[in-house]
Amino acid sequence: MRESESIKPVLDVDEGWPRTAAEAVAVQERLRPLVDLVGSGPRRPATVAGLDVAYAERGDLLAAAVTVLDPVTLAVVDRAVHVGEPAFGYVPGLFAFRELPALLAALDGLSVQPELLVCDGHGLAHPRRFGLACHLGVVTGLPAIGVGKTPLVGEWTGPAWERGASAPLVDGGETVGRVLRTRDGVRPVFVSVGHRMALDDAVDEVLALTPRHRLPETTRTADRLCRDALAVAVGSGRVA
Repeated sequence: MRESESIKPVLDVDEGWPRTAAEAVAVQERLRPLVDLVGSGPRRPATVAGLDVAYAERGDLLAAAVTVLDPVTLAVVDRAVHVGEPAFGYVPGLFAFRELPALLAALDGLSVQPELLVCDGHGLAHPRRFGLACHLGVVTGLPAIGVGKTPLVGEWTGPAWERGASAPLVDGGETVGRVLRTRDGVRPVFVSVGHRMALDDAVDEVLALTPRHRLPETTRTADRLCRDALAVAVGSGRVA
């Protein structure tokens, strides 16, 4: 594993952070052309990071977690967490603006450089084709994919019931992702490109990260970490 210096965003997320939905949509429209949907990322990444966010019941506190895994053994080789407040209101389609600053702070706390980001959310499979995985990928410059538990947009037929079966996720006549069965007879997940990763490669990565469960190990480990960190924060009285 190669160690890294702090991960610095290639775009400044602090300057002019949007305050309204209209401003946030304008940011998405401005950054969307920067997304690389062809796939210039590593075919076999040496390190894969999972990112997830947990919210306190009242919604005024969140914990953002990043876990870095060895993609062969699926062992966690690094982890970081950031506890803070949401940076934006609750608006469907604009979740990245709530979570991005905290996720970037957690990424900045890593000592191991991830070569691929796996987001608990969507990338291209988004009403404006710029979900959290796209936003994180463009801002950090790292390859990124989205793995959603439920769809945000799109229609599909299938897939078959065996592990590895998939079907196109189509929205407005455009294929925006893949509906992927990661376990026999279990509800599928929704895979979409975030940045610098072709869809077929993204599906292969998700299958490699789901040897035993429906969700990738990246998501499962990050989910546990952010929930544990949030419980500690709530227990210490950080919730007003």
